[in-house]
Amino acid sequence: MDSTDVIIVGGGLNGSALALALGDAGLRVTLVDRLAASVRDSDSFDGRSYALAHGSFRLLKAIGLGPALDGKTQPILGIKVSDGRAGEGASPLHLVFDHAEIEEGPMGWMVEDRHLRQAFLARIDGHPRITQIEGTVTDHAAAGNAASVTLSDGTALHAAMLVAADGVGSPTARRAGITRQGWRYGQTALVCAIEHDQPHGGIAHQFFMPPGPLAILPLPGNRSSIVWTERDAEAARIQALDDAGYLAHLRPRFGSFLGDIALAGARFTYPLELSLARSFTGARLALVGDAAHRVHPIAGQGLNAGLKDVAALAEVLVDARRRGEDIGRADVLDRYQRWRRFDTATLALATDSINRLFSNDNPLVRAARDIGLGVVGALPGLRRGLIREAAGLTGDLPRLLQGRVL
Repeated sequence: MDSTDVIIVGGGLNGSALALALGDAGLRVTLVDRLAASVRDSDSFDGRSYALAHGSFRLLKAIGLGPALDGKTQPILGIKVSDGRAGEGASPLHLVFDHAEIEEGPMGWMVEDRHLRQAFLARIDGHPRITQIEGTVTDHAAAGNAASVTLSDGTALHAAMLVAADGVGSPTARRAGITRQGWRYGQTALVCAIEHDQPHGGIAHQFFMPPGPLAILPLPGNRSSIVWTERDAEAARIQALDDAGYLAHLRPRFGSFLGDIALAGARFTYPLELSLARSFTGARLALVGDAAHRVHPIAGQGLNAGLKDVAALAEVLVDARRRGEDIGRADVLDRYQRWRRFDTATLALATDSINRLFSNDNPLVRAARDIGLGVVGALPGLRRGLIREAAGLTGDLPRLLQGRVL
């Protein structure tokens, strides 16, 4: 096969977004994924959804996904943060973020997994500078001014550089000798979607309980996405119950503020961990998304952090190409690492600290954090800054996160 500019291993959301960003800017991209596009292009609702920050949604529109997602998203108009115990309700001291306090509009949007994946696949299909290959990468190497990968069927591909977008257990990163640091939390996220009697008003809720937080995220119509954290053993026990038993455990945690609830779609679980690659780059290699980092979902920043990687790496590579530089050279890739690694480490530390602060039942700590929520809620300047941070509108933003094309 003829060589391309960039080979991306992993055709998930981050890999697909990077392929479009680079392809639209004139680079030739080969996107390798072990799953056929037809397998990923399911139109059935399975309950999986994503909270996209305002900046992340700007990126999606900048790479041409806006029309495909029109009418299929739910704006996040506010976030209510509270502390309490299951069955007892929330503390009277809570924190409310309102999108009206910033000028840009909603703080973010909820998008179902099926709609987002279909939008990516439709946009990539037939793209003149993106080649999709179904296959598994078994080896890769870097020599001279090129990187190469070998597929399980013996096919060899060549490019100026390689991107690992193949998840937290990234085989590509392992082959490159990139190790990780981090730890398991002893917590598991139970994920599902529910239908409820009352409208949610576009408000997301983060309810902190001793075992872990419960996130209630608004979906179109009278539906919400649930990310519910429990200790590992308890989560396994709840997941093994039938739907009625599952709901019997969810209802006292959820409360009755949206009326009666029922499951909509499938139920999922995944273990929670902090995992940070010791380097985001290697020889003619860059890591993005979970291949580079995985943080606690407590702030809903997993996919948003990955899309920040995509925006930063795409900008670095496109600008380098326009200057006539070798895009796979170490000094070029180091610009990406400097841009993203400190920000990601800071996010990991913040989510880890919040989880440790709120996932306990010490009465003194509970009193202090409830007072803290009340104080932040009473300070408009601080509250507005946190809203902008949650919306992905702060810091050194790449052009795509500003809604600009490369």
